Amino acid sequence: MQALGNKKVLLGITGGIAAYKSAELVRLLTKAGAEVRVVMTASAQKFVQPLTYQALSGHRVYLDLFDAEAESAMDHIELARWCDLLLVAPASADFLGKMNAGYADNLLLTLCLASKQSVAVAPAMNQQMFANPATQENIKQLAAKNVLLWGPAEGEQACGDVGPGRMLEAQQLCDKALQHLSPGRLAGVKLLLTAGPTREAIDPVRYISNRSSGKMGYAIATAAFEQGASVTLVSGPVALTAPGGVNLIAVESAQQMHDAVLQRAADSDVFVACAAVSDYRVDQAAAQKIKKSSDKLSLRLVLNTDILAAVSALEQRPFCVGFAAETQDVEGYALDKLKQKNLDMIAANQVGAGNSGFETDFNQLEVFWRDGRHAIAHASKTEVAKQLIDLIAERYTCARS
Repeated sequence: MQALGNKKVLLGITGGIAAYKSAELVRLLTKAGAEVRVVMTASAQKFVQPLTYQALSGHRVYLDLFDAEAESAMDHIELARWCDLLLVAPASADFLGKMNAGYADNLLLTLCLASKQSVAVAPAMNQQMFANPATQENIKQLAAKNVLLWGPAEGEQACGDVGPGRMLEAQQLCDKALQHLSPGRLAGVKLLLTAGPTREAIDPVRYISNRSSGKMGYAIATAAFEQGASVTLVSGPVALTAPGGVNLIAVESAQQMHDAVLQRAADSDVFVACAAVSDYRVDQAAAQKIKKSSDKLSLRLVLNTDILAAVSALEQRPFCVGFAAETQDVEGYALDKLKQKNLDMIAANQVGAGNSGFETDFNQLEVFWRDGRHAIAHASKTEVAKQLIDLIAERYTCARS
C-alpha cells in the first residue's frame, strides 16, 4: 500500500517564486498515494499557470471564492471538510499576516478559517521580510493557534540574498506530510542514533578509522522517521546524504560522538548505537605532521570511552539498542555485550566475509534481547532497517507496558 493511500491533501499556493516547487510537491504527494486538490490565490497565478497543477493532480484547480461553479457546491466549506491536511506552500508574508488576523478575502484564506483539520504553512520570502518583527510575531501567534510551521530553510534566495526564508524542498514537505498523516509505530518517540565510523587523529593529516560506510545507520534513521519517530542522527564522517526529516549532528572523533550523544541521551526515548566507534585513540596526537625518519613508528593507544555503556548506565536512560559486528562467534559475543552493558536489545552481524556488513548495500542480523531472539534474513540494508525498526518498536512498546 502507498504511504499516503486514502489521504486527502488540499494544497494552497500563494504568490512567490517558490510556487515552482509546489508542482513537484503535487507530483510527490500523488506518487505517495494522496488525493491532491489545489487552491491558488490570484498572486500565485502570476508565477505558475493553474493548468500545470491540474495536469499533475488530475483535478480542476480552485481559484475564486465567488466562482459560480465552485459556489454551487459550497467549495469553501466542502473542501475544508474534505481534506485530511491543508498545506499552504509557499506561504507568503502577506498571506501569513492575513491568516493570523483572520482575514477571509480569498478562497484559500476562507478555507483556512473553515477547516477543522490540520493546517500547515511552509513560509517562503526574502530573508529580511522573514526577520521583520511583524512576520515573526505572525508566525509566533499562528504557532500558538496550532498552525503547523514547516520551515523555512536557509540558503541562497531568488533575489540574491542568503539567509532564512527559503521554502523547504518538495521532498522535505512530502516527508513532513507523510509523518503527519501516517504517524507510524514510533509516533511521538524521540530516537537518538549513531552511525558511521569515527576518526582518531595521529597527526593533522593522518588518522585511525575503520571500514564502516554508515549505510546501515542511515537506513535505520530513514526507517525510524518513516515510522513517525523524531530522529537525531549523530554521524561520523561518511559519503552519504542526510535522510530527509532527520536532525543530523556531524562529528569526527569518538570523544565528539560521546559528547554529542550524552548531551541528548537523557531527553531521548530510544538510543540505537549503530556507529562503528574506534575502541582506541592515539594517546597524544602530534601537533605537526610526523615526518618519515625510520623503518618503524610506534603509537601508544588508549581506550576510548564506551558510548553505549555510558548511556545505558544513566539514571534516566533511554531504551538501549546495541550493535555487534563480529568476525567469529557472533552469538556468543552479542549475548555477552547484551549482559555486560545492560542493554535492552542487540543486533549482531558477521563482517569480513560475503556480501554483507561493512562497505556493502546488504546485511543480515541476529537480534537478541533478554528472553528472545529474531533473525533478519539477508536483504538490502533498507529492508533490514525496516524490519529492525519494527522489532525495536515492538520491544519498546512491551518495555513501556
